[in-house]
Amino acid sequence: MAENTTGNRVRGGVLLLGLAMASVVVALGYRSLDQGEGGAEPEATTAIAALEARVADDPRDAAAWQELGFAHFDEGDFGAAAEAYRRATELEPERAVLWSALGEALVMDSQREPLPEAAQDAFRRAIELDPADPRARYFLAVKRDLEGDHKGAIDDWLALLEETPQGAPWEADLARTIEQVAAINKIDVAARLRSAQAARQAAPDGAQGMVATDAIPGPDATQIAAASSIPPGEQRQMAEGMVARLESKLAADPSNLDGWVMLMRSRMTLGQPDRARKALADAIAANPASAERLRAEAEVLGVR
Repeated sequence: MAENTTGNRVRGGVLLLGLAMASVVVALGYRSLDQGEGGAEPEATTAIAALEARVADDPRDAAAWQELGFAHFDEGDFGAAAEAYRRATELEPERAVLWSALGEALVMDSQREPLPEAAQDAFRRAIELDPADPRARYFLAVKRDLEGDHKGAIDDWLALLEETPQGAPWEADLARTIEQVAAINKIDVAARLRSAQAARQAAPDGAQGMVATDAIPGPDATQIAAASSIPPGEQRQMAEGMVARLESKLAADPSNLDGWVMLMRSRMTLGQPDRARKALADAIAANPASAERLRAEAEVLGVR
């Protein structure tokens, strides 16, 4: 029973970057409605066929391989996702996010080992490149848990929780993982969990009043449930379409600072830190007088 629980925790516990899609759809959809854009669903912008055509046309397009990996992952084709991410790492071997995405796909594709060695290697490489990579940190803590170092795993997860941006879609799941592992292994974490959450509640200097620290307004439980009922692949397509519309609006009105922060937040939630960094650069280029504020907002969101 304990072994199955651990295995399920690894497979179901692709917590950090795999569970946020419904909240993205709801949040962006609500904001779009709130701004009077109407409720029409956007067309899919990341169809697998189109991405396969892109990589066939230019096999050295690392971004296209990354998007193809994400699309395959959302469809549950984890082997194809791993192969696409592997191609991306070959083209851009210094990007941590590609290595951690590869590791996650290898975990999900494994039929026997909860954390195969190849996945561990990918996570370790991600950490070498970016010690703050949340996905790699999560899974390397899983490794400690699988090896019997439950306290060490909880220590690592608590440290990760302290650094998780306020309002991140995965924060509740990460806290739940800590609670569940602690309960299974009879480790008292209540006080430390409260301390970690309290540390996150104290916004960094100058962060008060930031858009990045605001809760997303509007969506209620019914809307969340409706978005969650959409198949993951369709959620991804809807979210990407909404983000594309937001980018188009920002191209027309680059002075909309709140819109740029919303774009960065959406890209981080979609597991695209590279695009979040590009959004920050574009925002600063369009609004040099507001560079300090934009960088501060980005820091709160974990955009580095």
